[in-house]
Amino acid sequence: MTTTSSIKLTAYFLQAALIGLCIDAPAHAQSTKTERPTISSGRISHDLPTKYQRWLDEDVHWIITPAERADFTRLSKNEERDGFVEQFWRHRDPTPGTAENEYKEEHYRRIAYANVHFAQAVPGWETDRGRIYIVYGPPDLIKAESARSSGDSGKPTELWHYHSIPGYGKDVDLMFVDVCRCGDYRLETPLKN
Repeated sequence: MTTTSSIKLTAYFLQAALIGLCIDAPAHAQSTKTERPTISSGRISHDLPTKYQRWLDEDVHWIITPAERADFTRLSKNEERDGFVEQFWRHRDPTPGTAENEYKEEHYRRIAYANVHFAQAVPGWETDRGRIYIVYGPPDLIKAESARSSGDSGKPTELWHYHSIPGYGKDVDLMFVDVCRCGDYRLETPLKN
């Protein structure tokens, strides 16, 4: 990796961390280590402290495997959970033995980008475009059509083209439709789990 690329990755990571701190600062200012999150989405495990539940339900929601999630929720000590989190990222590090974990840095950069660019009534990471962006990265091409030029009952659309997505193949097109004409783009293209 060149020095310029390393500096850019570091800048993206710092930007994502700063955004995360700014968004989460009020909530963390009043919480304690053992306080339970108040998310009403049904994803809460009442056995996990807030920071671990947040890591599981927000930070790695789209990239953790069902087996990893099950293993993590069975852990009973915070030291075990910390070790699991460390191993989780180490396992995905494309350049083991270096100080940086480019995968982790890119993952948090994508979350920050999604939160800034795709947020609607929910944080950007929870939207369909946010999920796809976090998991597959930026599309190679985006074709946006307004309500007048769109063929889907006059609703705005975005077509995201990827030259390749592992597990799906080459030349993958994903169609998002703004279902309410309010910026809430929903994925219309079926995806494998």
